[in-house]
Amino acid sequence: MGDFFQNGTIATLHDFRSRTTEELEAELKIFSAYRPMEIVLPCLFSELEGDALPAIVEEISRTNYLNHVVIGLDRADREQFEYAYEFFCGLKQPFSILWNDGPRLRAIQQELEDVGLGPTEAGKGRNVWYSIGFVNARGKADAVALHDCDVLTYERRLLARLLYPMANPNFQFEFCKGYYPRVAEGKMNGRANRLLVGPLLLALERVLGPSDYLSFMRGFRYLLAGEFSFRRSLIPELRIPSDWGLEVGILSEMQRNQATSRICQVDLANSYDHKHQPLSPEDRSAGLSRMSVDITKVLFRKLATQGHCLGTDTFRTIKATYYRLALDMVGFYQTDAEINGLSYDIDAEERAVELFAENIMRAGDDFTYSPMETPFIPAWTRVMSALPDLSHRMRLAVEADNLEQRERMVAHGRAA
Repeated sequence: MGDFFQNGTIATLHDFRSRTTEELEAELKIFSAYRPMEIVLPCLFSELEGDALPAIVEEISRTNYLNHVVIGLDRADREQFEYAYEFFCGLKQPFSILWNDGPRLRAIQQELEDVGLGPTEAGKGRNVWYSIGFVNARGKADAVALHDCDVLTYERRLLARLLYPMANPNFQFEFCKGYYPRVAEGKMNGRANRLLVGPLLLALERVLGPSDYLSFMRGFRYLLAGEFSFRRSLIPELRIPSDWGLEVGILSEMQRNQATSRICQVDLANSYDHKHQPLSPEDRSAGLSRMSVDITKVLFRKLATQGHCLGTDTFRTIKATYYRLALDMVGFYQTDAEINGLSYDIDAEERAVELFAENIMRAGDDFTYSPMETPFIPAWTRVMSALPDLSHRMRLAVEADNLEQRERMVAHGRAA
């Protein structure tokens, strides 16, 4: 992204390729002495058997500034947890695995459910919530980064640039969002961001009028990026969405709680590719179909909390406005693809726009008929108020799972 553009809302930190990865890492090593850094990796067990995560572990192992690596592991039985522990022994840094399906953490989950504070929906949101809760319980990190585990184009430069704004003591940022171009295999990707979020935010602003919130959200160059970093002090008050509105929900929390001068976005890579979600027009509960509904509902709920009255007529107007703007975007992306020699399937793009337009109305219906729905997992401050020692007991549970597995490996003659 070779430009100098600043949008006037969020500080944008470009990558002019004027510094090497090694130079960034040398500074991060110095910063780590007084701003310890940790990385959170939320993953499914199946990702350990894919192409992306082994390469990510290898790249992270080449860094020397991380204090600890926290892995949130979902959908793993005991045998798979044992395999995962041995797999992550490839890291050169100390690490902890949250075995979310193990008996100890299931007991913690049940205890939370008994008092009405447990995350009710399994998925990335719950995984991230437990993982950052563990980071906070450890109390040894000042700067924390989080990224997905399915990045096929991962290089350690991405992590260095993601953590740098949090680690540099001359910067006063408390939250950093990553961005990058989603171009791979000769075509544009990132349909949910390009064809849903961008034109929908424009439509909302046109229908409802300007607002600080919409201006803030439009300031991010890749709003749905799964890569972000933050100061550990934000964790206790941070509410994590449990559905596919995770990225939008976290940014909404930042807009509510933080001064914009403390928030930035950083260019992470020249190219970026990861697992692609299917459009799933036939199944509303899966793929981009479900994602589009969840994202749209997050935006509607946030705008309602700011006093906007949203009814059926408003949703229809938003849908119509979105549809026209999104079709215009298709034309923009077509010419952008052509000048860059990329393939572009206009029919597929417009089918996605049609599905997203339909799902705007579905999201409006869900919002109307379930006004008390609370998809956010309670903040850790609330949990600690109800169960003051739970955070400490969760840390002990995670440490016990990891110690048992380390001792098992030693007993079987495998170095841990």
